[in-house]
Amino acid sequence: MLDHTKETVLEELASVEHERWSHWQRYLHSQCVRNDDGSLTIPPELVRRWEVQMSTPYSELSEQEKESDREQVRRYLPIISNMIEPPAENP
Repeated sequence: MLDHTKETVLEELASVEHERWSHWQRYLHSQCVRNDDGSLTIPPELVRRWEVQMSTPYSELSEQEKESDREQVRRYLPIISNMIEPPAENP
């Protein structure tokens, strides 16, 4: 039973992760310039901004950047909470 539960949770989390990744890719692509050959060019100001964010530890991010990360984690919490404390059954 536990292995089945782990597999279910794994699949649910993987689905959320795919949605998160897809959302990011849509955003990234919308910020880029599409070249004639189909490739994308990221504007230099975004490259600089994202490189700073990538090299900054979470504890040193701005509150707005931290909240963006928290927002993403909140998508995972219901699945994790249900794994730890399954919903009560109706009598």
